[in-house]
Amino acid sequence: MDRTLATPVLRRLALLLLGVLAGCGGGGGGGQTSSTPTLAQRTAAAQAVADGAEDCRQIRPFYWEIGDAAGARASGSVSSGALSVTADTRLAVASASKWLYGAYFVQRQQGLLSAEDVDFLTFRSGYTNFSFCGPDTTVGSCLGRGGRRGGSNGDYVEENDGFFVYSGAHMQVHAARNGLADLDADALAAEVRRVLGSEIVLGYSGPQPAGGVETTAADYARFLRRILDGTLSHGRAALGTHPVCVDPASCAQAKFTPSPAGEQWHYSIGHWVEDDPTVGDGAFSSPGAFGFYPWIDASRTWYGVISRLALLDRDPDTTVAVDSVQCGRRIRAAWLNPSTP
Repeated sequence: MDRTLATPVLRRLALLLLGVLAGCGGGGGGGQTSSTPTLAQRTAAAQAVADGAEDCRQIRPFYWEIGDAAGARASGSVSSGALSVTADTRLAVASASKWLYGAYFVQRQQGLLSAEDVDFLTFRSGYTNFSFCGPDTTVGSCLGRGGRRGGSNGDYVEENDGFFVYSGAHMQVHAARNGLADLDADALAAEVRRVLGSEIVLGYSGPQPAGGVETTAADYARFLRRILDGTLSHGRAALGTHPVCVDPASCAQAKFTPSPAGEQWHYSIGHWVEDDPTVGDGAFSSPGAFGFYPWIDASRTWYGVISRLALLDRDPDTTVAVDSVQCGRRIRAAWLNPSTP
């Protein structure tokens, strides 16, 4: 072929090929392929589950939100009669406090955790006799108050050392040993906010790192977005690290877990990994006893919150938290895969 003719012909063929590839979704990563759900599709699917799924009807009233590092993408308030919860409803988040403390500490330490830190933050320290902290205590003095099974909150239980036992005592003792012993509830809140971000508004009903936080869905979402966008870079890097098995039925190193019965989750640095081999999707989460359920999906792209406050019938009572998990992961699944029934 004559070179004077070959060049324009080849150029036309190249342009034609690029057009075909673009139509098939190839030729680069900047565009959205036809198989990627739109925001409208995700929102409609999540909203349908929140409004109509039986797992979600049973936890009304509640507020739900899903977003990414840039902000909230969809949300809704599902009422029960005249009762409703919104993004700005301030409530006790119970064990969702644990993720905040874990992220606070790992960020404060710039990601450098000792073996002892890991044992405490994955609940294998042997300190398992915790009850609660009153508003008139400090992080340290609370350890001298009455414990769950007699004695005091700060009692070491030797036979539990090295075993996973879900208890607020691990973080209480850990905080007291790491410079927070003299802090009351207000001072503890100020210190946690200093590291996590002053724009995250939260308080403590008592100086209890593992369960005392009171905040809103909007503020907890700000915390989750700071993990996703890398502002809390060490908190993001810690997701899923140092996982320990938690189910006594399948793990010889576990004695007590509030995770869903029959599911084999793991526990990481102040948060759960929902990686059951049958129903798990690998999400990171920290459900609270009163029904507050925050999560980040396994791809570290999306966050979500279920916000509600339910009374417990007994102590310990894990059903309220598990009910929120069941609804929350149905909403998450609908968001991630809107075409799945």
